[in-house]
Amino acid sequence: MTKPQLRECPGCGLFQIVPAMAPGLRSNCTRCGTVLRITRVDPLNRHLALTFAAMVLFVVVWEGMLMKVSAVGIVRETILESGPRELVARGLWPIAIAVAFTTAYAPLGKFLATLYVLIGLKLRRPPPRIRDAFLLSRRLNTWCMLEVLLLGVFVAYTKLGDLVTIELGPAVYALGLLTVVWVWAEVSFDPHVVWEEIERRGLTHAPMPAEAPLAWQPGAMGCEGCGLVCVPAETDGHCPRCGSTVHERKPNSVSRTWALVLAAIVLYIPANVYPVLTVIQLGAGMPSTIMGGVEELLDSQMYPLAALVFFASIMVPLFKLLGLGSMLTATQLGRPGAGASMLIRERTVLYHIVAWIGRWSMVDIFMESLLGALVQFGRAVTIEPGVGALAFCAVVFITIFAAETFDPRLMWDAAGRNPHRAPAERPGGGALAPSPSAS
Repeated sequence: MTKPQLRECPGCGLFQIVPAMAPGLRSNCTRCGTVLRITRVDPLNRHLALTFAAMVLFVVVWEGMLMKVSAVGIVRETILESGPRELVARGLWPIAIAVAFTTAYAPLGKFLATLYVLIGLKLRRPPPRIRDAFLLSRRLNTWCMLEVLLLGVFVAYTKLGDLVTIELGPAVYALGLLTVVWVWAEVSFDPHVVWEEIERRGLTHAPMPAEAPLAWQPGAMGCEGCGLVCVPAETDGHCPRCGSTVHERKPNSVSRTWALVLAAIVLYIPANVYPVLTVIQLGAGMPSTIMGGVEELLDSQMYPLAALVFFASIMVPLFKLLGLGSMLTATQLGRPGAGASMLIRERTVLYHIVAWIGRWSMVDIFMESLLGALVQFGRAVTIEPGVGALAFCAVVFITIFAAETFDPRLMWDAAGRNPHRAPAERPGGGALAPSPSAS
C-alpha cells in the first residue's frame, strides 16, 4: 500500500488527497478527471528489465540494416543513420538534427538515465545526482518518438513499392519489437515509486519532513518535476525532493504560448504550399506537397495510407493550433457561470489530447528522411526532400513546445474555480484556503 499524499492536480489546480492505494489501482482528479497516479505490481524491477531489453533492441535498430533497395541493377543498403546524413548532404541539417534527436539521442538518453537511476537505487551506496537523472529521463519522454518512427518506416515501405524493389532488414523487425517493449515499459511503470524510494534513501535535494502534510497551507504549490506539494518560500524556491524550481503556474504561460502558436500558423502556410519532396525520374522532377502526396496515394488506391498521411500531416497540426487557440482565448476571456466547470473540464481533456497527439505529425518527416536516403539511383530515380519539409518540421516542434508551455490550470483560475489563488492573479478576488478532498 502507498501512503496518502496531498497533490495538486496538474490539469485544474485542485489540491486533494490521493489515498493509500494497492497495486493495480488508479486515482483521478475529482474535478477534471486528470490521472494523478496509477500503481503497478513491482514497477521498479519490471521497468528495469524492460528498459534493459529496450536498450539492446535500440542498438540493433541503429546498427542493423534497415532496408535493401534495388533499381536498374543498382543495390543500396541503408541503416537509420543514413537518413540524417543524407539530409545534411542536401543542406537540410535542421531536419537532420530533429530526426536524430527524436529517434536516437532522446531515446538513448532516456534509456541510459533510467538504467542509471534504477540500478543505482539497488546499490548500497547509490551514485550521485540520481534525482537529476530521473528528472531528465521523464522530460525526454515527450521527444522519444520510436513508435512514430515505426509508422514512418511503414509509410516509406508502402510508397517505395512502385519505384524500386525493396527488402526489409533486421533493424525493422527490431524496431517493431522495441516499440512493443517501450510501450510495455511505460504502461507498467509508476514513477512516483522512484521518488518515494529517493526520499526513503535520503537522496533528496533538501531534508524532508518526517511526515508529509495532508492539509493545504498558504503558499503551497505542486512541483511539476515530481508532484510533491511544498511551500517554496520555505525552501529557497526549490522543491526539497527533486530540486526543481517551483512555480505556482508556468511562467508567462499565455504570452509564450500565443507567440509559439502564431509562429506555427505563419510556418503552416509554406509547409503546405512548398514541396516536401521531389521524385526525379529519368532527369524529370515531380515535386510533391503534403496534399499532393495524399492525392497520389488516393490515385494509387492506397486509401488507408492516404487517410493516415492526411490525418497526421494536415489535420493534427491544424487541430493543435485550433485547440491551443481556443484554450488561450478561454483563459483570457474566462468568466464564472453556470455550467462553466463542465465546459472547462472538456477543455482540460482537449489539452491532454493536444499534448499527446502532436508527436504523430513527425511521421511525414521520418518518411521523407528514409526515402531520401534509400532512393538515390542517379538519373533513373532519385528522391530529394524539399524546403516544405523544413517548414513542416518547424511547425511540429513549435506546436509541441506550445503545448508544453501552456498551463491548463489557468483556465480554471480565470473562471474563478481555484479560490486559493492570489486575488491579483485571478478574476473575482478572494483568497480562501481550500480543503483537500479525497480522490
